[in-house]
Amino acid sequence: MNLYEQETEISSLGEFGLIDRLTKDIKLVNESTIKGVGDDCAVLRYGEKETLVTTDLLLEGIHFDLTYTPLKHLGYKVAVVNFSDVYAMNGTPRQLTVSIGVSKRFTVEHIEALYSGIRLACEIYGVDLVGGDTSASVTGLIISATCVGEAEKGKVVYRNGAKDTDLICVSGDLGSAYMGLQLLERERSVSKDSQDEFHPAFEGREYLLERQLKPEARRDIVEALAKAGVVPTAMMDVSDGLSSELMHICKQSNTGCRIYEDRIPIDYQTAIMAEGLNMNLVTAALNGGEDYELLFTVPLSEHEKLQGLEGVHIIGHITDANSGAALITRDGQEMQITAQGWNAFKAESDKKYE
Repeated sequence: MNLYEQETEISSLGEFGLIDRLTKDIKLVNESTIKGVGDDCAVLRYGEKETLVTTDLLLEGIHFDLTYTPLKHLGYKVAVVNFSDVYAMNGTPRQLTVSIGVSKRFTVEHIEALYSGIRLACEIYGVDLVGGDTSASVTGLIISATCVGEAEKGKVVYRNGAKDTDLICVSGDLGSAYMGLQLLERERSVSKDSQDEFHPAFEGREYLLERQLKPEARRDIVEALAKAGVVPTAMMDVSDGLSSELMHICKQSNTGCRIYEDRIPIDYQTAIMAEGLNMNLVTAALNGGEDYELLFTVPLSEHEKLQGLEGVHIIGHITDANSGAALITRDGQEMQITAQGWNAFKAESDKKYE
């Protein structure tokens, strides 16, 4: 991490000096933000709209590895994954708070790099950074972020609204972030015994790395659906993998589902990488996670409206609960799918579909 010409110990500034340095020149852009950084609380006013709140906790060594994760990219990702949760409820993120715990090996410049990524994401998505906290840590870097958003009354989309015959749709492509992680882990493993700094060659795999290190929230899909007059019956972002998110929707909606292997959107680089690692491509798409695409269901009657939406793929349909959840393979076989997800408390999770 020693990439900075000047390294300033955090203790030389103190907590309040560090906060002042990180939050200087912050400009508020949302009418709902009455008061931002600088008081005991931020003050927000939402009037007649619904208020959405989401929180994520990220721990060094569990959720990220600083061997190959630039701090600016990490900050950007911390913010974006929270924004993604709000978009997945058919809302708009408006405010963000970020709290960090840092060990002695971090300097002021390191924390500034982290916050530069956070502030860049806030600038791009029109979100106000309105507060947070800092503390010492004995276990590396700890980050907790909370995002507050808004949605029009009656237009919040939950996980429990899917109905039998609804179409199952997903944006973008799946499995690429997971392949990016596999690439980074492979290169780290190769270079861990080297005395040199981590300088792997990633030519031709830039898309996979970007998907892992610098994901984007699908604001464009939410806006496109609204413009087309399509209101999803259920929606989630794909953070833990397609299979897990599908099972969440089916469980909360009391339904089953059928998705089709040949309709799952997979990028060419993802396919090449999976082949090189001798990994099942469909497993990567179903269970990889961190794609932050939107998974949603819409009534069958909206099929024509979906046809003109760029980046939206129909991958299956909702069934009755007794039918269970299954993947239809290319040769017509039904394979049961279960919630794989990502478990920070368990090294290996059982899989029904490999």
